[in-house]
Amino acid sequence: MSAAVFTHRTVLLTEAVDGLNLQPAGIYVDCTYGRGGHSRLILSRLGPTGRLIAFDRDPQAVADAKTIDDPRFQIVHEGFSSFDSALDALGIAQVDGVLMDLGVSSPQIDEAERGFSFRFNAPLDMRMDTTRGQTAAEWLATAQEADIAEVIRDYGEERFAKQVASAIVAARALEPVLTTGQLAKIVATAVRTREPGQDPATRTFQAVRIYINRELEELALTLPQAFKRLRRGGRLSVIAFHSLEDRIVKRFMADASTADKLPSRLPVRAADIGEAPLKLVGKPVRASKTEVDENPRARSAILRIAERSAAPMPVQK
Repeated sequence: MSAAVFTHRTVLLTEAVDGLNLQPAGIYVDCTYGRGGHSRLILSRLGPTGRLIAFDRDPQAVADAKTIDDPRFQIVHEGFSSFDSALDALGIAQVDGVLMDLGVSSPQIDEAERGFSFRFNAPLDMRMDTTRGQTAAEWLATAQEADIAEVIRDYGEERFAKQVASAIVAARALEPVLTTGQLAKIVATAVRTREPGQDPATRTFQAVRIYINRELEELALTLPQAFKRLRRGGRLSVIAFHSLEDRIVKRFMADASTADKLPSRLPVRAADIGEAPLKLVGKPVRASKTEVDENPRARSAILRIAERSAAPMPVQK
């Protein structure tokens, strides 16, 4: 099936890049290149000695990145959980800012053959990196019913997770579940009610995609790495698109922006307590009505920004 025609719009483009408080000679990391919206804007604001490193697992995104003919720019074909090892290989000890635009990209959703969307009947792939790893169809063919139910419940927040898992196992006993159309029909038989305007397969597709790509694990592994690499005054700018990933970002930033707590009645001066390793910058930012009207996928986006202080990162317990 041929790819759908789409117009890619980078969500919260200027807000996320503005949040980095770019320094012309700084070193920056774009953890999710996508189709390069954020990367290109960052490059336009860097001086001749600035540097930008971008990550992406998607071979098509990497191919797009290679069209950028700029000595200040480098693309890394890896998930962003390889942050430390990739920067070590490049000889980069510290950076001035890190931008993370989480989740699946519009091109991945809109290209039928990628298997991310139930809007098209296509092979059930769902891998962000099509060169490695297990496809959604391969996982669903062998996974235990209880494991399927757990993934759909935890990553899709689907209240009919057990029924969906049971329906998938029953269906695969008759024939392999190989396409997005098959999976969407199976889910429709198991989800008895739905939110207004939402396809019954929405939550299941989200859950399977997150699981196949280890999206939440990647995020949880990368945030401490990015934090550790930030110079004093460096910024972390993160866009999340659903509550599961935003919860991880919010909790990480909240924990790192809280100084050591002492007993409330202890006679200690505030100046002696010390500062927290991160400082939250402003309030969470959401897309404007104008942006949402032009790009409905921006509706759920939330941007959080934090700045590195001179305080050391607390020891993980």
